Amino acid sequence: MNRPDFSPYRRTMVGFDRLFDLLENQRGAGSGDNYPPFNIERRGEDAYRITVAVAGFKPADIEITAQQNLLVVQGKKGDEASASQFLHVGIAQRGFERRFELADYVRVESANLEDGLLVVDLVREVPEAMKPKKVPVGTQKTLAVVNDTSSSEAA
Repeated sequence: MNRPDFSPYRRTMVGFDRLFDLLENQRGAGSGDNYPPFNIERRGEDAYRITVAVAGFKPADIEITAQQNLLVVQGKKGDEASASQFLHVGIAQRGFERRFELADYVRVESANLEDGLLVVDLVREVPEAMKPKKVPVGTQKTLAVVNDTSSSEAA
């Protein structure tokens, strides 16, 4: 498999280091563990939803950590002593950790666990100072020279 070379772009694009690092690191991420399965959904211009299938997990078994540009969802099954003796275990209940890289200004709005699905709603809130603004084009004012009459009167 050919590895993309981002060095020509790194030389001319300032401030995109994080993006190039993410692209380079994601190459090997596709072959990893696919447990638990998840969906990522765009629900509007600035709204997203991540749905993770976590059958058998309780809210107390799940930990969600949101930090700048990273969302980590972890599941840890408690040590529950079961009197049952399973003949077949087809529902995976092992611990997991899922990491989601978030764009700038994306924050977690809510997280709910219902019917074996963990739903995490995200929203992008760009600060007012970072939003594009229209700059009105007006006529350029001509500068006028101000004569200092106080110095000529004193002479």
